[in-house]
Amino acid sequence: MKQPYTRKGGRQISEIANGMIDPVLAKRAGINTLLLGSWDEIAGEDFADCTRPEKIAWPRRASEMTGEGGYQPGVLTIACEGARALFLTHAQGELIQRINGFFGFPAINQMRIVQKPVSAPPKPYRKPRPLTGERARHLETLVDGIENDALKAALTRLGTAVLAPGKKSP
Repeated sequence: MKQPYTRKGGRQISEIANGMIDPVLAKRAGINTLLLGSWDEIAGEDFADCTRPEKIAWPRRASEMTGEGGYQPGVLTIACEGARALFLTHAQGELIQRINGFFGFPAINQMRIVQKPVSAPPKPYRKPRPLTGERARHLETLVDGIENDALKAALTRLGTAVLAPGKKSP
């Protein structure tokens, strides 16, 4: 399937990346990048920050064995953090309706909730090295007239980060 080109003949990187990632996600997890990208709107503000869709398990097709047609909805596995899983369990009927509304057909009939961390732990904050020489004197003259000690300390921290070695000086 050929991707549509923009006016100048180029494509967006997101289109190329989604074209490469979607088949892998569909094969391994049964979901696509459109579902992952729209998850915040689907889950709503109550669950957007603590949940993530993991995979959709589609049942084996009985039609392949019996020769009859028919569609069977799948089971969506959702990762949820800690105690919020209980609240998600109570709201799963509404969430299943939203997901099916997103797909446009009854794709999901059941949810399986797995408790595990959803977001990556934040990177530790690295403190900048103290300034020396001309930069330290320049920063001292900039914050010299400030009377509030807390504000002066905050601006000194900010100035240290901005004027740190490796950055262009003013």
